[in-house]
Amino acid sequence: MLFIGDDWAEGHHDIEVEDDVGRRLARIRLPEGVEGLARLHEVVAEHLDPDSTDSSNLPEGAVVVGIETDRGVWVSALLACGYQVYAINPMSAARYRERHGTSGAKSDAGDAHVLAEIVRPDRGHHRQGLPAGRGCETACPRAPGIDLGSNPAPAADAVGVTRVLPGRMTAFDNLAAPDTLALLRKAPDPDRAARLSTGQITAELARAHRRGDRTAKATRIRDALRAPALRQPAAIEHAYAVVVAGQARMLEHLVEQIDELEQEVKRSFRRHPAADIVRSCPGLGDVLGAP
Repeated sequence: MLFIGDDWAEGHHDIEVEDDVGRRLARIRLPEGVEGLARLHEVVAEHLDPDSTDSSNLPEGAVVVGIETDRGVWVSALLACGYQVYAINPMSAARYRERHGTSGAKSDAGDAHVLAEIVRPDRGHHRQGLPAGRGCETACPRAPGIDLGSNPAPAADAVGVTRVLPGRMTAFDNLAAPDTLALLRKAPDPDRAARLSTGQITAELARAHRRGDRTAKATRIRDALRAPALRQPAAIEHAYAVVVAGQARMLEHLVEQIDELEQEVKRSFRRHPAADIVRSCPGLGDVLGAP
């Protein structure tokens, strides 16, 4: 068996792999997303006993992971790939950390070690994540030397909800921009986002009066939305798509209201007797100078 401590952050995972007697086999930092998960599978394949596997699937309970969360595409992908995942309460992890050091110092690599040590002897005292059910569409990249099931290939990711769509936030410069909100309304889930054409994206950039090379920018957005990425089960993606579309509509309305309020502030301030004096100060305009 292998025991993995996974100390996760917004864009990366610090990993420690141990055997069943607590000997450290690997320590590595992995990026979030398909690339990181594929590399994790490679590390597992390097250290998993070949006599304990067959050519068709990962043996049940062969890999146990401790991580301080129970949700997100990374956790869903681990479960879909046949790993046993235990969600460790951060407060519990802090208590365990005190047992492994007296200084109280916190480090990513040290936390990964603590998480591995928690699930190796004490996993029975913590909550295990439910395995992905039949029909789950969570992507699970393969690694050489080990077959991790029959999950479909990774598909393109959408942008908007980081729990479902981490790593794809780079597709847009500003999530509150009019063109971004319009595209999120049109394509709030990964499948529809992947079907957006360069022409459709360029049209929204034009409506938002974006300057520069719109075709090049649209191509970059299209490629980001179609890039391989981790996926959630279809039912979860559908639920989040409804949330994304609704939030996009609300943000569009708020942006309009903010613009209207700003114009009113400017009009009112310009009628103030001291407006010209205040505006003559460097850095003060109608909005910042308004009393």
